[in-house]
Order: sequence, then structure tokens, then C-alpha cells
Amino acid sequence: MDTITIKGLQFFGKHGFYESERKKGNRFELDIIARGEFREAAENDDLEKTFNYESAEQIAGEVFAGESRKLIETLCSEIGDKLFDAHPFIRSLEVVLRKIKPPIKTPVEYAEIRMTWQR
Repeated sequence: MDTITIKGLQFFGKHGFYESERKKGNRFELDIIARGEFREAAENDDLEKTFNYESAEQIAGEVFAGESRKLIETLCSEIGDKLFDAHPFIRSLEVVLRKIKPPIKTPVEYAEIRMTWQR
């Protein structure tokens, strides 16, 4: 099985548990790890036979620009579901979503959720 990884996509979105977060917004970082058989794409130099990360960026961007969500779990699940549905040749998918500097009292780099999908 082959793997394509997109690491550190950066988004801004008006998501968060607190109303103030949903008003002013937060920074998020996204990793996408797609697994499947991509050798045919390599042999034929064919974008249609592989995981198109431009498409993945667009799908994630639409979720971040969409309706405000309280939980990063909800955002991660929605992004993963849409990616998995849009790319039926992917055998497994892992989506990692980080909320940069979440609003807690102790200094912290990020909070992270990791979800997986399998066919």
C-alpha cells in the first residue's frame, strides 16, 4: 500500500467551544494521510488515479469556512467524512487536526485530535 501525506495545512476558522472563539476565530493545522494503490498513477503520470491534495485542500477549506463548530472532533470528523467520500479509491485515511494555542490558562502549543477511516 502506498501513502500520500499532506502535512501542516493551515486554516483560520470561527470555531471553538466559547462564543468568543466563534466570533474572533482560531488558527488550525491539518495533516492528511491517505493510503491506497497509487502505482498506476505513477506509471501513467495520471492525477486522476491518485489522491489529489488540491482537492483535499478545497474540501478542508470549505469545512473551515462553513458553519461554526464547537469541537475540533466535529471538524475533524466532517473533513474526514468528506475526503473519504470524495476519494473512493483511498483504502484508509487518517486526519489529524490541531487547534493552535487553545484558550486555556497554561501555555500550550496546540490541542490535537486524530481520526481514521478504513474501507
